[in-house]
Amino acid sequence: MYREHTKVVKIGNRVIGGGNPILIQSMTNTKTEDVRATVAQIQSLTAAGCDIIRCAVPTQEAASALKEIKKQITIPLVADIHFDYKLAIAAIENGADKIRINPGNIGSRERVQAVVDAAKERNIPIRVGVNSGSLEKDLVKKYGGVTAEGIVESALDKVHMIEDMGYDNLVISIKSSDVLMCAKAHELIAPKTGHPLHVGITESGTVLSGNIKSAVGLGIILSQGIGDTIRVSLTGDPKEEIKSAKLILRTLGLRKGGIEVVSCPTCGRTQIDLIGLANKVENMVEDIPLDIKVAVMGCVVNGPGEAKEADIGIAGGKGEGLLIRKGEVVKKVPESELLDALREELLHWNEIHA
Repeated sequence: MYREHTKVVKIGNRVIGGGNPILIQSMTNTKTEDVRATVAQIQSLTAAGCDIIRCAVPTQEAASALKEIKKQITIPLVADIHFDYKLAIAAIENGADKIRINPGNIGSRERVQAVVDAAKERNIPIRVGVNSGSLEKDLVKKYGGVTAEGIVESALDKVHMIEDMGYDNLVISIKSSDVLMCAKAHELIAPKTGHPLHVGITESGTVLSGNIKSAVGLGIILSQGIGDTIRVSLTGDPKEEIKSAKLILRTLGLRKGGIEVVSCPTCGRTQIDLIGLANKVENMVEDIPLDIKVAVMGCVVNGPGEAKEADIGIAGGKGEGLLIRKGEVVKKVPESELLDALREELLHWNEIHA
């Protein structure tokens, strides 16, 4: 379990590494200069379960906006910097809790040193990020193409450079859109460093394809005890990233809390709108802070039996359905009242089961 032995790194009011809970990250897609829109999105993502947020800082105006954004949010803010070392320094001066840089595109060693000195002065961590798409030409030539070995060498070279500058408050991020390459790179780097690892499959795609690639890739990596913080990168609403990340962590037994919804795949016996009902249940339980399993079953033939392992469930019939608790039928209600009956039961769960 590599994550049990990584260095503890403080990011604002949160910590990662050293066996601490794996934290979920996302990135705003607003213009950072638009403080109101950016704050609104961060607050929405925070409510959804985001632990750390990253904002792009492509301009001096964006760097300056961080100061006001910070005043209105409650989770740590990471400044995402490319190319201009002055923007990294400005972001640090305006209160960023961490900065993300690729030293390879920041410029000369002196420029990287200037960024490191600014971070060191305020003791904020630097996330050293390397993507397969930006691998140096000499490493591509050395390994005969873009490879996991090349990604790892590139990342460790940059980490060692910053360590040689007298700073080791670091987080490492190595990403690729190639799922198996990304997994292999993490397997290679984990035994070679004690710095926490931020894990994700970059440019994974739309909500559908991105979720599948992220689930497979993160599943492989996290299940090996690798990874201290994650982001599910999706082309879509950032809130979908949070929902997916929470589900991946829960599925792997790496996070507790939140209602887990299980449902059957439907069959010819189904006489209710099970697909619609299951989606409504999943959305309905998002704001209910319980750590239980809810089953949504399509028929009364197997419903009670299949729902036995769930804490509570509903099973549809013809125009009606059953409310089932631990495999025992509690009551029968009209189909139109199933969702409300389930929600009422969940809202009073702690009173009923005290």
